[in-house]
Amino acid sequence: DVVLRRFEQMMSTPPICIERQLDGMFRLTTTVLLPDTAERVFQFLSDTNNLEIVLPPWLGLRTLSPRPIDMGIATRIDYRFRIHGVPARWESEVTSWEPPRRFVYEQGRGPFRYWMHEHTFLDCKDGTMARDNVDYAVPGGRLVHSLFVRRDLERVFRYRRAQLISTFGARY
Repeated sequence: DVVLRRFEQMMSTPPICIERQLDGMFRLTTTVLLPDTAERVFQFLSDTNNLEIVLPPWLGLRTLSPRPIDMGIATRIDYRFRIHGVPARWESEVTSWEPPRRFVYEQGRGPFRYWMHEHTFLDCKDGTMARDNVDYAVPGGRLVHSLFVRRDLERVFRYRRAQLISTFGARY
């Protein structure tokens, strides 16, 4: 049965993969197949109004930048959120904008030593493959990463994946 094989294949592939890079940075990768067009998925994920849908409520995310936000290269967005209840600020800048295939934002100011999040969208037979590649480094290096950051990012991206599946009505 084709549906069962696809489901088993999806379940055997970790939805979120975090690997340590040779330079001491980390790379998080996650992919989800959504039954919609790349244009609609790109539009949804690049709209900052939808961050509060795809990010978990325990982060308490608030966009501080005035709305509406006109997205494109060099757009800067300021946020406030909580990490384990501790208030934090985040400033990001869009560094690549290629609708409806790709966009990238990088942390200008925030809790990471480095953060670059690339979103890509690929048309497939069954919809759009949405892929996230996040390259990042944390203060405190591997120890802080293993004690706190890895688990937190896995929780955030699992939540995000579930919200995307729920929003787009993915079949699996």
